[in-house]
Amino acid sequence: GAQETQDFQLQQPQDKVSVAVGDTLTLTCTTSGNGPPGPVKWLKGWDSGNQTVYDQTGSFPRVTKAVFDSNTDFTIHIRDVQPEDEGIYYCVKFRKALQGNELLQRGKGTEVSVHETTLLPSMVAAAVVLCFLLLGLVIALCMYRRKHRGEADGQSLAGPAAMGTFSPIPLRCCAGTPSTPSEVLDAESSHLPSQQSSKEDNYIHYADLQPLPAAPRHVGSPGTACSEYASIRVAAK
Repeated sequence: GAQETQDFQLQQPQDKVSVAVGDTLTLTCTTSGNGPPGPVKWLKGWDSGNQTVYDQTGSFPRVTKAVFDSNTDFTIHIRDVQPEDEGIYYCVKFRKALQGNELLQRGKGTEVSVHETTLLPSMVAAAVVLCFLLLGLVIALCMYRRKHRGEADGQSLAGPAAMGTFSPIPLRCCAGTPSTPSEVLDAESSHLPSQQSSKEDNYIHYADLQPLPAAPRHVGSPGTACSEYASIRVAAK
């Protein structure tokens, strides 16, 4: 028994381990030599406050042994790590005795810290690319709408020009009754160029309708209608 105790060695190589919430924690522990009969356990904490995390006979739903049938590898996996799993973990070899299990060797301890899940670089890169794609889509949509609106405006302006006409020009509305247009014509005659009368005036080459210049307003009687007048310029043949 003394020889077995001297040959037995327990190694717990990890000093500190950091793990994210929800991930799996791996704690490494191996032995060498032929140790005396007795279990190997994982304990969280030491002295009176220790808690058994794993032994070979108990049931621990979140803990599994890495190599199930090995007598020298006691590495364990703890899945779905939570913040309360923080602490110092010890791999311990016990020896059977008449009064129960006695401590034979204890590992140096592994300090476990738990942190919140962090974004992986690939996830950050994917998010940046997605943002640029969305931005490009918005810019392309705005440019398309602006181009479409410009083409529609151009077609509305080019339509009358293609037929040889221009956009309609509002003509002044002069007060008076339709039965007496001579008053308006007399008032505007001073602004029109004088033309010589001839027999050839009946042959109209073109008609140029233009808005009349401002003229004195005639006060009409109540109920009189508003009429529109335009000058016609005739070119002799």
